[in-house]
Amino acid sequence: MMNSMSIDALLETALRGSLSDEQARQLIRCEDTATLAAAAATLRDRGFGSGVSYSRKVFIPLTQLCRDVCHYCTFAKTPKRIEQAYMPVEQVIEQVRQAEKLGCKEALFTLGERPELRYKAAREALAQMGFASTLEYLAHVAGRVLAETSVLPHINAGCMSEDEIALLRPVSASMGIMLESASERLCEKGMPHYGSPDKTPEARLQTLRRAGQARVPFTSGILIGIGETRAERIESLLALRDVHREFGHLQEVIVQNFRAKEGTKMASAPEPDLDDLLWTIAVARLIFGAEMSIQAPPNLSPGVLPQIVAAGINDWGGVSPVTPDFVNPEAPWPHVERLAKETALSGKYLHERLTIYPSYVRRAQHWLDPALVPRLLSRVDGQGLPRVDEWLTGQAADAPEAELALLAKRRPVASAAVADILQRAEAEQRLTQQDIVSLFEARGEDFAAVCQAADRLRERRCSDTVSYVVNRNINYTNVCYFKCQFCAFSKGKLSENLRGRPYDLSADEIARRAKEAWQRGATEVCMQGGIHPEYTGQTYLDIVATLREAAPAMHIHAFSPLEVWQGAQTLGMPLEDYLRQLKEAGLHSLPGTAAEVLDDRVRAVLCPDKINTEQWLQVMEVAHGVGLPTTATIMFGHVDGYEHWANHLLAIRALQLKTGGFTEFVPLPFVAAESPIYLKGRARRGPTFRESLLMHAVARLVFNGLIDNIQASWVKMGAEGVMACLNAGVNDLGGTLMNETITRAAGASHGEETSPQEMEQRIAAMGRVARQRNTLYGEADTTQMERARHAERLAAAVNTPASKYERSKRQLIASG
Repeated sequence: MMNSMSIDALLETALRGSLSDEQARQLIRCEDTATLAAAAATLRDRGFGSGVSYSRKVFIPLTQLCRDVCHYCTFAKTPKRIEQAYMPVEQVIEQVRQAEKLGCKEALFTLGERPELRYKAAREALAQMGFASTLEYLAHVAGRVLAETSVLPHINAGCMSEDEIALLRPVSASMGIMLESASERLCEKGMPHYGSPDKTPEARLQTLRRAGQARVPFTSGILIGIGETRAERIESLLALRDVHREFGHLQEVIVQNFRAKEGTKMASAPEPDLDDLLWTIAVARLIFGAEMSIQAPPNLSPGVLPQIVAAGINDWGGVSPVTPDFVNPEAPWPHVERLAKETALSGKYLHERLTIYPSYVRRAQHWLDPALVPRLLSRVDGQGLPRVDEWLTGQAADAPEAELALLAKRRPVASAAVADILQRAEAEQRLTQQDIVSLFEARGEDFAAVCQAADRLRERRCSDTVSYVVNRNINYTNVCYFKCQFCAFSKGKLSENLRGRPYDLSADEIARRAKEAWQRGATEVCMQGGIHPEYTGQTYLDIVATLREAAPAMHIHAFSPLEVWQGAQTLGMPLEDYLRQLKEAGLHSLPGTAAEVLDDRVRAVLCPDKINTEQWLQVMEVAHGVGLPTTATIMFGHVDGYEHWANHLLAIRALQLKTGGFTEFVPLPFVAAESPIYLKGRARRGPTFRESLLMHAVARLVFNGLIDNIQASWVKMGAEGVMACLNAGVNDLGGTLMNETITRAAGASHGEETSPQEMEQRIAAMGRVARQRNTLYGEADTTQMERARHAERLAAAVNTPASKYERSKRQLIASG
């Protein structure tokens, strides 16, 4: 046996990493709860920051019959004391639908253990419904909930065999079983678990192990105050830790305090006092470390919730606005608004989660049945937390009031960690990946503080001027042999179900659009398209020549790094030589598209055959070296996470430090509606409004002193969205576009063109000063500005059918 460590040394060891089993057992020597709680809170903050979560649920007591006779339980009933053995499935569906209307996202199924083994009434009821067991019926009901509502089942079915877990896994997002205690002593005669075969520790631990083998996100925990000692509590926590270390499937550990109930054998048993509860919570945190979710039910400890937070929890569990806690009916759920206020008293922010925790959401393909993954992804944000409003990229839904209210909040109080990051960003210090991830995780007042810090930097770097450019997008072909999973624009052999027909613009049509754009006041034409299998590097040179001849004074902003890379490859030419040729032909700058997310783990899913991160950055570095400025973009909110966003921003920052060639940064929120990867159930529904605002704000903070221009896309964000972005670090609204087809092909509903007058009205409405610019942020030509204000109606565009792959991009210009 190891020598005893001092309590201070034990706590230092816990804070550095992980306590061994023997070190954890020595925590019994520390009776100073405040000391334990302080260390536990430090660990909790390291893992969960300023957030405390809860799940909005409906409680479904499918049956209250049970073969066990726990001496403290009022949930279990005998057949004579209930109206029906099982809730009918239609009653369950009706309750879940009512809960769904109130924002519930979890259906918690609680039931007694195998009542059919004890009660004839249970067997007869099951037989009448056509089921052989309670768990067969449970699988049917949970399947109906999944099929007919958006609510995700969480199943507390007690001890289960491997086959039973396999039966329930396809119809539940998570499951759970309370260990309660690993002490065999509590099963002896006179103790609370005597006569309850399903409460033996080994039976319950075996279920936990089976769930781990089956890759089921699982909940467990201990019940304190039922006759166990503190030493036995530590052993119970260590038993749970052993199982979790083997399988990694425990989402949360609950520390639940016993409540004495009338009509039970333990009605007069003493309940654990507050110090005992806080001591156990702190010990649980110290044993499990920073990453495990530690939960305490808020309805069992009214009036002392801030103290419970201070002891190291990060989660309140399920809270229902619809149904009571049937296990503890004497303890009503707190209203969510009240719970938020109590949590705020602890300096924390209450936020909602799903029944499956964020870290498991981010690995949903591993932890969930394949049929559940699409349902889950459509409900979550990039952190794995639930979407809580109806706003979608490119759609007409109003901006969420909650975020707008936070954005307008005066002097928000940021958490200490976020405040430190913001202070360093404003001082132009380099932020780390973890710093940036923390900013993307910001919610509540942290969210407001991040946006307002970005806006202060915007004012410092750009004053109150908001710029825009009059331009035209010409997407010269939608034929593409790449198979980017997000793209609803390109047309290849596998794209027949997507919008529009394959086209390949003639040189005449390209020239006509460029001339028309110039006559309507444009100073820029932006050229991009699919990677046509018949295009070579010469095709792109011809396109530039066609544009230069059609509109000699027009700024040509064209060709993503993918197009440049492909062009150089097809000609067998070094990148530098090819970019010099494009520049000599008349190309002025490159758009920073085809970046998507500059993290090859994301690109392997999103665009596996496209250029990789290194190649994208290489094209941009060479372009900057030959005197071609470029923009930078990110297309986010699909299969990515905050760490990938951070890596993207850091990659752009590093190249900008080296070359200084990026003129602007443009966040492009993913439009999911018609995107193949979303339609296949493999991506989220795009970023949330909060995430979209934060992308602009965090970019401003990361690029402080390096990239002054942060642009918001009105096509993606909508009118309300871009106005909100102007309070989150944005100083530019992009182009008037004239034609925009890529975003609309993905399902966006915002218009194809806006006018200078409309741009300026939006800017003026925010109390800002509008400035029409050119592509490189200089002053726009005054003659073109006047033309733009009196532009005639745009002529109908002609998308030349893609039937002549040999068509030259110059031949008709020469003859016309």
